[in-house]
Amino acid sequence: MKEKLTIVKVGGAVVEDESQLTQLLKDFSAIEGRKVLVHGGGRRATQVASQLGIESKMVGGRRITDADMLQVVTMVYGGLVNKNLVARLQANGVNALGLTGADIDIIRSHKRPLKDGIDFGFVGDVDRADGRMLSRLIEEGITPVVAPLTHDGEGHILNTNADTIASETAKALAPYYDVTLIFSFEKKGVLRNPDDDDSVIPTITHADFIQYKADGTISGGMLPKIENALSAIDAGVGRVIITLATALDGQSGTVIR
Repeated sequence: MKEKLTIVKVGGAVVEDESQLTQLLKDFSAIEGRKVLVHGGGRRATQVASQLGIESKMVGGRRITDADMLQVVTMVYGGLVNKNLVARLQANGVNALGLTGADIDIIRSHKRPLKDGIDFGFVGDVDRADGRMLSRLIEEGITPVVAPLTHDGEGHILNTNADTIASETAKALAPYYDVTLIFSFEKKGVLRNPDDDDSVIPTITHADFIQYKADGTISGGMLPKIENALSAIDAGVGRVIITLATALDGQSGTVIR
């Protein structure tokens, strides 16, 4: 029987909200057994870029990462956000290690090709994640804290969607552990009505997703999140939950089946 492993992905909105972040780190630290934290940080990157006079360009909720923006996200994701999380987890008794995909070659990707004529710049689509190497760290009692940066094996850092990082990490670790993947953010789950915080959809299957996507119930940034969640389930991840950052016990939110 495999040991349990919990992977929590925390979004940039929560990272920027001190009260939510404090509670999340406390709850994450209290999770028993093996665990991994994957984080975003897009709002902080936008703020820092603005202070440096660098314009943030978005298409369909995805960041265009030119050479200047790549420097910003590398500094913010791999440095400022990642190391602050690591330090705060250490203060909560968690022996955390901050990583990007380039560190010990845990996540390799390729530069995203032109899509519908759009050049996303230095954005990476994941080719593989090294579950064996991550599991060796985890078995040493280390909690990886993974930033949304990968590399292409040719010396280039690539900005990579944090939900994708979480999903690919979960898939890579599924052969070694009984994995629960939790996407934590500022809502109670996937909402049927975006204006009603209590309209949580309790479960979503592949068939449900097709219907919700077609009728517009689910749209925007929630689409890739659920696509990543379904991909993880298909690859053998035991359980995927989309829920409020202060609900890491898995007892509420939207369960992806």
